[in-house]
Amino acid sequence: FYHPVPCLSMKSIVLHSPAKLNLFLKIINKRPDNYHNIETVFERISLFDEIAFREINEDKIRIICNHRDVPTGPKNLIYKAVTLIRRDFCISQGVEVTVKKQIPVAAGLAGGSSNAATTLLGINKLWKLGLSREELVKYAKVLGSDVAFFLHDTSWALGTERGDKITPLKIKSKLSHILVVPRIKVYSKDIYGAINLGLTKRSHNATILIQYLKHSCGQDIDKYIRNDLEQTIIGLNPALQGLKQRLKLLGIKGVMISGSGPAVFGITDNERHAESIKDRLDKVYSQVFVVKTS
Repeated sequence: FYHPVPCLSMKSIVLHSPAKLNLFLKIINKRPDNYHNIETVFERISLFDEIAFREINEDKIRIICNHRDVPTGPKNLIYKAVTLIRRDFCISQGVEVTVKKQIPVAAGLAGGSSNAATTLLGINKLWKLGLSREELVKYAKVLGSDVAFFLHDTSWALGTERGDKITPLKIKSKLSHILVVPRIKVYSKDIYGAINLGLTKRSHNATILIQYLKHSCGQDIDKYIRNDLEQTIIGLNPALQGLKQRLKLLGIKGVMISGSGPAVFGITDNERHAESIKDRLDKVYSQVFVVKTS
């Protein structure tokens, strides 16, 4: 997936930075470091940002983004990723990173984490550092829990521990989705901080869903997907329950909030089915996407 887009300068590179959905997210327990141990099934989808990396003749990191809500300074994960590598390799070479944002911000789709992973891959290639995936994963774990998934060229993966221990899954299923992102911001730290671990069901595990995905193509998937964060998210944002219900009434299967939300997705029969639903939802919501497993 991370194939460079042809670029005029040898000192620049352009990569796609994909979003993800979580078809399964179980909270195991709280860790001593205040993070949570989880079990999750990641699906890489065909919604992506485009990121260009270009060397500049200044000792600085310059970030340009077309989305006003994305910070362009030290708080940005791209900035943090470049800073870590420049520090460890004593690099004074500057870089300009231009982000063409298409993944909604703070939506439960891991756009920021994906950007960080893509930056690790892009800088590794731009500066010919020769870092292995295992070495890049060490940086990913410092940057955030979802970052490591995007370093693996896989459509599906199981995430354990903080979600950053990644096991790629050999699943051939390609799902079509309708994805709706309401214009409300939800932040992972707020959701994880409010979750009641006593409400999570211990009996569920990702193995059943994984086996289902290996052998089926979408029927009855409602039985196997789950998101332990949903109840907390809807408690803080009750309108999301109405959105879920609207999608279910349109005959969409497996309607669920992705990650910490507020993105809500469902599984459609095919892309044509998804497009017909999008036409109806576009009249109500401003951020509706047809996506598929990528």
